[in-house]
Amino acid sequence: EDKLPQKIETFSDDLGQVSQLYVAVLMDTSPSTAGKLKFEQESAMNFIQTVVRPRKDRVLFATFDHEIVLKQDFTDKLDLLDRAVFGVKKLGTQTALYDAIWQFCDEKLRSVSGRRVLVVITDGEDTYSRADLRDAIDIAQRTETTIFAISTKAGLAGTVPGVQMGQVRDRADSNLVKLAEETGGMAFFTGDMLALEKSFSRINKELRAQYLVTYKPSNDRYDGSFRRIEVKLADPQDGLKVRTKHGYKAIADSVRP
Repeated sequence: EDKLPQKIETFSDDLGQVSQLYVAVLMDTSPSTAGKLKFEQESAMNFIQTVVRPRKDRVLFATFDHEIVLKQDFTDKLDLLDRAVFGVKKLGTQTALYDAIWQFCDEKLRSVSGRRVLVVITDGEDTYSRADLRDAIDIAQRTETTIFAISTKAGLAGTVPGVQMGQVRDRADSNLVKLAEETGGMAFFTGDMLALEKSFSRINKELRAQYLVTYKPSNDRYDGSFRRIEVKLADPQDGLKVRTKHGYKAIADSVRP
């Protein structure tokens, strides 16, 4: 932590199998996503069907534009989620991406007992939020929420109508990458649904094979400063990579209500 070695107190390798998963799927319905609604809907349901375990995990679905609307609260019923996702027909007038992340981390994910995942399906542009990128990352870190971002703007193959070809190109793309990496997740830039399905399968494997490491920081001051975390393998092996959140804010609060 902050380049100082820390003493590990507990280590567990069964977190992914025994812990319940709570997933908030947020879909962008602003004007900039016009022509890409089908891709967004299929991406949302593919993620849900691939990653979520029936009768164990819980998912909510919401949309955001100039308004943030909860379409389906936490449930394990795929038929209700499918109805909510494909029932979206209208687009709004602005994009409140960061406000949506803040709202669902603070009002929904903070209070659950389990692992927290937030999926945003968006082009990464924000035109309406009071919160900014740093606020969104901060609330995700404080509530121990991992963010996965699916871009509707850039595609490796460009096989889905309305999704453009290309890699990470601009500030909005970079912001999606930062949102994901700072919270231990990943960002995807592909319009190829088959490639997305493979990525979701990879996420599923990672979520089922997570490790839990706990330690008591040697710095015991809760002064609101950001503490950067780096986790390294004692015996590095080819092909193995550690993915974790980059740090946390040292504040004396809890993710519990």
